[in-house]
Amino acid sequence: MPGSGLAAVTAALALVTATGCQSITSGGGEEEGEVHSVEEGFHVGLLLPDLFTARYEAFDYPYFEEALGEQCPNCEFSYANADGEVDEQQTQAQAMLTDGIDVLVLDAVDAEAAAGTVNEASSQGVPVLAYDRLAEGGVDAYVSFDNHRVGQVQGESLLAAIEEEGTTGEGQIVMVNGSPTDPNAADFKAGAHEVLDGQIEIGQEYDTPDWSPEEATTQMEGAITSLGADEITGVLAANDGMASGVIAALQSAGVATEDLPPVTGQDAELAGIQRIVAGEQYMTVYKEIRPQAELAAQVTVDLATGSDIEPGEHSLAQLEDGSGEEIDSVLLEPVALTIDNIDDTVVSDGFYTVEEICEGEYADTDYCQEAL
Repeated sequence: MPGSGLAAVTAALALVTATGCQSITSGGGEEEGEVHSVEEGFHVGLLLPDLFTARYEAFDYPYFEEALGEQCPNCEFSYANADGEVDEQQTQAQAMLTDGIDVLVLDAVDAEAAAGTVNEASSQGVPVLAYDRLAEGGVDAYVSFDNHRVGQVQGESLLAAIEEEGTTGEGQIVMVNGSPTDPNAADFKAGAHEVLDGQIEIGQEYDTPDWSPEEATTQMEGAITSLGADEITGVLAANDGMASGVIAALQSAGVATEDLPPVTGQDAELAGIQRIVAGEQYMTVYKEIRPQAELAAQVTVDLATGSDIEPGEHSLAQLEDGSGEEIDSVLLEPVALTIDNIDDTVVSDGFYTVEEICEGEYADTDYCQEAL
């Protein structure tokens, strides 16, 4: 994992543990609404939503911390993970605001519930950058991937896999969408439907609270009971965690690995990529988290210093939040990852090594036999 690179982080800042407990550094005591400088530094708070999704602790948090340290060596940094609890994230945000943060970077557990936090920060003159997920309440900027495009990529990949297997026009697919409280999930769902509607029959569709793999298993068991395992020609699972639940349900129903229908995913989790090399999962959506985190750190500095947002090689768009307000937004492009481009994506980018992917039982897969 990258080092912190933050000269002004004090010993009082302890990393958040798997319990989701908060950790806060001492505040800078700046006046509300003050424009800050990189030379003097300022205090940044980062709030991430959960521990269910591996990327947040393994990548987003350390990448953001590293990038902020490079761009603002004299900045203070506070971090907390809400472990999927709305009330916990509100408590963490309030503690950071009380402690004197100058910019809040927020990946909300619940976008609608986060409006109170955003409004409270705004009332104190603290700009809010929505990270990965657009919170309500009038945030100042938004950095994420093109979430509508993510759903399109999943839908396009699923149709391509079904065509490759020669089952087009046979059976039905199942859609296991993300959490109904996550606006990203709505975008993924809309993008997928744009591709799938009219092209294939959707036999069952679910929204999955909290992106829960366990709930995805239960939903998939219901779909199997309703449709029959042999009639399911594909599953659009909105992320890798839920894909694991879907595949577990299919395997429990007696479907052998070689007979599994193509299943999509998202986030390029290590377990998801291992399922791809094992022939259990067809694809995942790879989102290059380091560029996203580095861009978020740059926008954080822009907000603190009162500068125009610099999107780098990306374009600056205007997206509407839930209240109809237009938000300066920088959106990155997602990539479909299958067995054919593992080396050209996560391996070449240093996201995972071949040795990590091919650990244990996966060493015997065809991919690992060739790669090792």
